[in-house]
Order: sequence, then structure tokens, then C-alpha cells
Amino acid sequence: MMWTRMPDQSWPGAAASFVGMWVAMMVPMMLPAVAPALWRHRQAAAVSGATSPGARTAIAGAGYASVWALLGVAVFPLGASVAELVMAEPALRHALPIAVGFVVVIAGAIQLTSWKARRLACCRQESRCHALRQAGAGDAWRDGTRLGLRCIACCGNLMLIPLVIGVMDMSVMAAVGAAIAVERLAPRGERVARVTGVMIVATGALLVARALGL
Repeated sequence: MMWTRMPDQSWPGAAASFVGMWVAMMVPMMLPAVAPALWRHRQAAAVSGATSPGARTAIAGAGYASVWALLGVAVFPLGASVAELVMAEPALRHALPIAVGFVVVIAGAIQLTSWKARRLACCRQESRCHALRQAGAGDAWRDGTRLGLRCIACCGNLMLIPLVIGVMDMSVMAAVGAAIAVERLAPRGERVARVTGVMIVATGALLVARALGL
């Protein structure tokens, strides 16, 4: 239902509703993982002598949120198209749960790759992977957008799970948010990511098995 229009609602209106809901869910979900990076941004701004370091950090946070908002804008047409196709072709309704299970398996498998390990290491060591600049508000905004892009590269596979299972499912969003925060902040986060990946692959396989009636 999150991909469909309400009665008398235009497609732009439906997209705006989805993006608003998406951002409202993403900000609290990602905050535990990204708060340390924003706090270091504020400290760097204060040390550099920048005026209003809190305001600069707020601008960086807004830039970060804007990246997730643009991701919502990008995924809505795809989700809406799939929803329309499934509603038009009843046979696809039986295949959809199987497809969802396979997407979850893929999301978990990515957790086990060296690519994921490199992206996660970058997110865990911001000072080595990206130098925050403090010259002005525009730089703060760009710092925030770069942080958002790194987050998407690192945890985009995990965000596939709520997208296919249901963005409005609070338990799924909470579980994914916890997984992202733990792999970012806990000691030996790379090992945590691999363990999480195994659990996700097993969950996806179970979803496929149930969809097939096994």
C-alpha cells in the first residue's frame, strides 16, 4: 500500500507522501549511527574557530538528510511501477514473496563481501576517509551530503530489507537501524557485519521456503 495512490491522490502527491514518510523514518533510524560523525564535525568546527559550530553541524545534518530524501525520490517510481504491475497481473502476486526472500538473501550476502568491509571501515574511520571542511555553510552542507553518500554505499544493502518488506513496519526498521548502529559503533564491527549477514541470509532463505510452501 505504501507504493500506491490514495483515492483522488495524484502521483506527485503520492510521491511526496512517501518521501515525507521515508525521511521521517530514516532520520531516527540512522541517528545513532551518524551522531558520532556529526559530533566530530561540531568539534572540528569549534577547534577551527568557525562561528556558530552548532549551526554548521545542523546544516551538515540537513545535507545528510537530503541525500536520503533524494534516495526516496529515486526508489518511489520503481516501487510504484512494481506495485502497479503486481496489481495488474494476479499471477505475479504469488511470485512476489519469493522475490522478496531472494532480495533479503542478496542483502545479507553483501554483508559478507570485501566491498562491504571496505565501506564499513571507511564509515568507522571518518577522519582517514574524508576530511571535513569548515570554510562556510556551503562546505558544511557538502560535508553532510558526502556523509550521506558514504552511508548509502555502506548500508544500502541493509536498506533493501525494509524497502521490500515494508517501510512502515516498525519492527523491521528498528532491527535494521540497530544492525547499522552496531556494525558502525561496536568493537570489531566488521565481524558484527558478517554475523548479521549470515542471519539475514538465513532469514531470506526461510522467507523463500515459506513462499514455496516448503
